[in-house]
Amino acid sequence: MVKYIVPLLMLLSWTTQAEVTEILSVDRSVSRSINLSFPNDNNIKPKKGDFEIVNYVLMSNEIGERWSVITLTNLSSGNRNLEHEHLIALFADGSRTSPLEYKLNFKGKETQSITVSFGEHKFPILSIYSSNEI
Repeated sequence: MVKYIVPLLMLLSWTTQAEVTEILSVDRSVSRSINLSFPNDNNIKPKKGDFEIVNYVLMSNEIGERWSVITLTNLSSGNRNLEHEHLIALFADGSRTSPLEYKLNFKGKETQSITVSFGEHKFPILSIYSSNEI
């Protein structure tokens, strides 16, 4: 009987541990007043747009997924489409990337929040910016 219970308990603890690693937790924020000066050798910049980042919350998990809840305002009085190229994340190794593909419609002067994925990365995200924050 014991030889059946031990493997069953090991399997149960392994599946529980696997689920825990995928759970997102909020990362400690870096102050927006901190001045980061990583070189941008590849000249990676966000697509020009009428979007201003109001705030964002960075999240990650143990397997290296990087996510963020970002609140943005459409500065234009007309309707605009926010696309993934409008945002760039700066990682702690100095690399930059846009989030995975998405599209969100904004009415004029509208503010909305969106949850986006920046994929898996070894280093944490330090900041997120749009063309209006450069």
